[in-house]
Amino acid sequence: MPSPTAPTARRRRRGEGAAGLWCAPLLLALVALSAGAAAQSSDAEAMRAVAKAMGADKALGWDLAGDPCSPKPWDHVSCESGRVTAIQVGGRGLTGTLAPEVRDLTALKRLEVFGNSLTGPLPSLAGLSTLEVVLVRDCNFTSIPADFFKGLTSLRAVDIDNNQFAPWTLPGDLAACGYLNNFSANTANIIGTLPEFLGAMTSLQRLSLAFNNLSGPVPASLAGVQLLQLWLNGQYGDRLNGSISFISNMTNLQQLWLQSNAFTGPLPDFTGLDSLSDLQLRDNKLTGPVPYSLVNLKSLKKLTLTNNLLQGPMPKFSRDLNADMSAASESFCLQVPGMPCDPRVSLLLEVAAGFMYPMSLAVDWKGNDPCNFAGVTCSQGNITRLNLANKGLTGSISPAIGKIGSLQLLNLANNSITGTVPEEIATLPLLTDVDLSNNNLYGKLPTFAAKNAVVKTDGNPNIGKDAPAPTSGSGGTDNNSPSGGGGSRSSGNNGGSSSSSVGVIAGSVVGAVAGLGLIAALGFYCYKRKQKPFGRVQSPHAMVIHPRHSGSDDMVKITVAGGNVNGGARASETYSQASSGSRDIHVVESGNMVISIQVLRNVTNNFSEDNILGRGGFGTVYKGELHDGTKIAVKRMEAGVMGNKGLNEFKSEIAVLTKVRHRNLVSLLGYCLDGNERILVYEYMPQGTLSEHLFEWSQHNLRPLEWKKRLSIALDVARGVEYLHSLAQQTFIHRDLKPSNILLGDDMKAKVADFGLVRLAPADGKCVSVETRLAGTFGYLAPEYAVTGRVTTKADVFSFGVILMELITGRKALDETQPEDSMHLVTWFRRMQLNKDTFRKAIDPVIDLDEETFASVSTVSELAGHCCAREPHQRPDMGHAVNVLSTLSDVWKPTDPDSDDSYGIDLDMTLPQALKKWQAFEDSSHFDGATSSFVASLDNTQTSIPTRPPGFAESFTSADGR
Repeated sequence: MPSPTAPTARRRRRGEGAAGLWCAPLLLALVALSAGAAAQSSDAEAMRAVAKAMGADKALGWDLAGDPCSPKPWDHVSCESGRVTAIQVGGRGLTGTLAPEVRDLTALKRLEVFGNSLTGPLPSLAGLSTLEVVLVRDCNFTSIPADFFKGLTSLRAVDIDNNQFAPWTLPGDLAACGYLNNFSANTANIIGTLPEFLGAMTSLQRLSLAFNNLSGPVPASLAGVQLLQLWLNGQYGDRLNGSISFISNMTNLQQLWLQSNAFTGPLPDFTGLDSLSDLQLRDNKLTGPVPYSLVNLKSLKKLTLTNNLLQGPMPKFSRDLNADMSAASESFCLQVPGMPCDPRVSLLLEVAAGFMYPMSLAVDWKGNDPCNFAGVTCSQGNITRLNLANKGLTGSISPAIGKIGSLQLLNLANNSITGTVPEEIATLPLLTDVDLSNNNLYGKLPTFAAKNAVVKTDGNPNIGKDAPAPTSGSGGTDNNSPSGGGGSRSSGNNGGSSSSSVGVIAGSVVGAVAGLGLIAALGFYCYKRKQKPFGRVQSPHAMVIHPRHSGSDDMVKITVAGGNVNGGARASETYSQASSGSRDIHVVESGNMVISIQVLRNVTNNFSEDNILGRGGFGTVYKGELHDGTKIAVKRMEAGVMGNKGLNEFKSEIAVLTKVRHRNLVSLLGYCLDGNERILVYEYMPQGTLSEHLFEWSQHNLRPLEWKKRLSIALDVARGVEYLHSLAQQTFIHRDLKPSNILLGDDMKAKVADFGLVRLAPADGKCVSVETRLAGTFGYLAPEYAVTGRVTTKADVFSFGVILMELITGRKALDETQPEDSMHLVTWFRRMQLNKDTFRKAIDPVIDLDEETFASVSTVSELAGHCCAREPHQRPDMGHAVNVLSTLSDVWKPTDPDSDDSYGIDLDMTLPQALKKWQAFEDSSHFDGATSSFVASLDNTQTSIPTRPPGFAESFTSADGR
């Protein structure tokens, strides 16, 4: 048979195509109808099984032969489009079990079977992604499956109180219930510790876990959830313990029940908890005075404090407050509300504060006569002996001991006290017998005023040394020897060997220096053809701190005490207090960055309120000003609320910032460990935080950031984080990137700050995850970190992506003033990216948006989307972010490319000629004339901060400086 002609074939194809155009929708409709019918049939079968299992056919008249949705829905059953969406049979006298077929109701939104006599295992609801409410309280269910909450992504309210569950722990699947608002599981036989992921459930407002068998401390991350109600009371067997300092940050709380546990330590600061009306703290082991912030809390209507070990004066509450407080059960000094304690008792409570008000002292120190306190001896009413040996004390030695002028003996032996020995104690004129043995003290031992004082420090391996935690590995054992380090300590018996060694070393050093000199000259020679130099040579034993203006007249030279000067003899370990007419002097121990408390008091006007730059979770930042006008930032930790977490962050910040140095990381200039004082000193960043310029610019009378400036800031941050991840000698994970931790200088150059949560990644690769306690700020946490607690550098990439979204939109990562579906920036931003029109509306309206700018914003938007990808492996490295952003930023151009007169070197001369001239310049002119006289005046002051912090890389490459 002949084949059809081409036109005939084309007509046939056109006819087939036309048929296809109307057949396809018809087929799709038929498929949808078929699927809908199948789903309705499945719902009917599931509902018959549910009805039969709990006897609803008899108790409620459900027709097992009929359809639960048509023609009329069964009583207490709701349907939409023929699908079962709600079962609401609470308190209907039902018996039997809840059938596992309930899981087949895939359109179910509400499941309410509370108040019935249902028993057996609670079936799994895994995969019911539309389910919003589960109310199964007051039944007799015997167990709850491990996957009960898996995939319940729409869940908003859960009440499983008062069931007979076998022991179970809160499953990790709960963390994915991002809309969960109310979770109640009282008397539900929950065991184990409170999981860290609770702190990532930012929608949670009510958490009720009373009368269970929970143990361990409350995770600090929970303080980041803005709860209105928290019930953790009345544990049956195991009890929650540890500090309750987390309360201070839960400023939305209205009701807090912590009674009948084993919480210890002092009551926290209640300032800011203006909505708290019901506080239950009875039947714990709380110690210390009742803070005035609690006594003066006007919102409080109900309070219980009975059966603790509270100390100090008995508080006098308002008559409007229903306070349950039995003075007989506490350790108050007097039984009269509002009556102050004997001044000597108040002084001893200051001493106890350093040890975080231990229970041993709360039990032994009762009443208003300190001479009857255990371990306290008096003579004629004056305290002469303080014997607190073997008391299990932790914390640090309080400088308040220095106020006991009559003290003759101080025994703190055989405890676990850490920190330094306060100078104030050494000034006591009668103190002759001091036993500090077998603790964890460190630092220099002060010189005691009493000439015949006997001080025992055995069993403190770090006494005379720096704090053990922040130390780096750069020093050897000789650095800690009293006579100094180096080869100058050789004895006469080994003279020949020593001389030979010294000769070999000297020869090696000379050769090395010569080689390094040639390399340096060559590098310098080549470098000068590319970039204009600084115009001065820095001393190898000094560090120059730049104030706000970089003119030479404003520079401060701070000489490093020690080094290998004069045969390696150790520099003085004492500090000299500046007289009223002297300059600010920072005297530190050789080879570290310790700054005396007196210097910091001087430069901050004794930590004046007028100098406060800001407040954080663990302390206050003050502006300090040196004698010449140079400004510094002084972060003073709050001893009362610091706890282990705050101390760990303090140590972490020192450990990190003494190992890294980069132009986009805020520099740590020094730190202070003095008694209860924990202080960090940073370079001053005069323009404040990115958060202020991005979200609060109108309140601070600032100009809104233009797009090019935002782009420049993003690039600065990216470079700083890239350095932490891949260019430093070790890989660091910041864990708390956010605009309030990005500081801006006068030139609006950005630097990453706040390294208290930094984790060191494994040496075998930066992509390996590190298991850690959840930390950071909600809204910036990568999803895998919030759920599993395992963190990689990709968690920082996610946070950086959120920051890019904030720079584009001017909106915060988590904004509770927005509608619920727009509250979380990342999810909202993804929706707005779907088309060009909605994306334009998402851009911060203060940005002057022309086509070129819009193209740049679009590129950054795409980068932000990649950085916030759900899976870590889908996110780029920070190096990629740097490359993308650097192509969008302004290209640097030299202002004077022909200038070659710096250092007096002609760049056309030969290399040997250049080397000679460079060496001659080094010998004759280390500093320019404008600062030479000022620098000379400080050369002999033995001041503080080293050029290279301990542990800083011996070699510093261009990659490190990126």
